[in-house]
Amino acid sequence: MNTVPFVPLQTFLAVARLRSFSAAARELGVTRSAVSHAVQQLEGQLRVPLLSRTTRSVSVTEAGRRLVESAGPAIGEVLTALGEASAKPGEAVGRLRLSVPQAALPFVIDPVVPTLRERHPRVEVEVVVEQRLVDIVAEGYDAGVRLTEAIERDMVQVRLTDPFRFLVVGSPEYLSRRGTPQRPQDLLRHECINLRSPTTGALYAWELERGRKSWRVPVRGGIVTTDEKVALSMASGGAGLAYAFEPVAREHLQSGRLVPVLEEYAATVPGYFLYFPSRAQRSAPLRLFVEAARELAVRQAK
Repeated sequence: MNTVPFVPLQTFLAVARLRSFSAAARELGVTRSAVSHAVQQLEGQLRVPLLSRTTRSVSVTEAGRRLVESAGPAIGEVLTALGEASAKPGEAVGRLRLSVPQAALPFVIDPVVPTLRERHPRVEVEVVVEQRLVDIVAEGYDAGVRLTEAIERDMVQVRLTDPFRFLVVGSPEYLSRRGTPQRPQDLLRHECINLRSPTTGALYAWELERGRKSWRVPVRGGIVTTDEKVALSMASGGAGLAYAFEPVAREHLQSGRLVPVLEEYAATVPGYFLYFPSRAQRSAPLRLFVEAARELAVRQAK
C-alpha cells in the first residue's frame, strides 16, 4: 500500500463506532453511498472484510475489530494534531468522548464539563449516557466512568468521587404495612423492586455486608426495571423496597419519602472512577478533564 487511505479509514471507524452507515454519513456530512464506497475501497485495499452487513444491522468482523483497536487511537491523535496546528500558543484543541452511567452525571459530568468548556472552548465534549458496560477502545471512546469493580484491570483509573454506600430503602407506609426487615435474609419475605442489568439481562442480587461477612440476596418482587430512579419512585409510592446508592436516594431520604433499613448492613463501594487505556494519557482534552475533575474533588473535600 503506497499511500495511507486516511479518508476511507476515518469513514470505517465512524461506521464501526456508530454501527450504522447512515449515522456515519450524517456525522461526516457525506452521503450514505459515499460511506459505503469508502468502506468497500478500504476492504479492497486490505483484502479482508471489515464489516458484516445485513439489511438491519452492521457489526465489526474480527479483522475490523483489530483495526479499530490499533488505528482508532492513532487517527484520534492525528485529528487532534491537525486541530492543534491552528491553535494559538497555549490553547487546547480537541475532542473528548465519554461513556457515562446515568447515576454518575450529577456528581461527575454536570460539575466538571462546564468548567472544562469555560476554560477551553475549543475542546469538544461528547457524553454518551448508557448503563451497559462498553469496550471503550473498540467503540471509539476516549474514556469511561464506572464503579471500580466494573473496570478492567489493564486500564488507568482516576478517582472522581468519594466512597459511598448502597442502601435498602422503603416508604414509611410500606414498612408500616409489611414490617421492617432486621436481617438480610428477611428481604426474601418482602416485595422488592428488582433491577435488571442492561448488559447481561440478569437481575441484580442485593449486596450487603457487616464486618467481614457479606450477603448476596436474590430478592424478588412484581416490579423490574433497569433504571434506579424508577425503582426509587416506585418505592416512594409504597410499592416495595428498593436498593440504591446513597447519593441518588438522598433527596428521597431528606424529604422522608423513603427511610433506610438494614443500615448496619449497607455495602460500601470505592466510588466512581474515570478509566482509559494508558496510551490515551497523551490526549490533551483527557488530561484537562482529569485536572478539572481533581480540582472539583479537592473543593468538595474541604
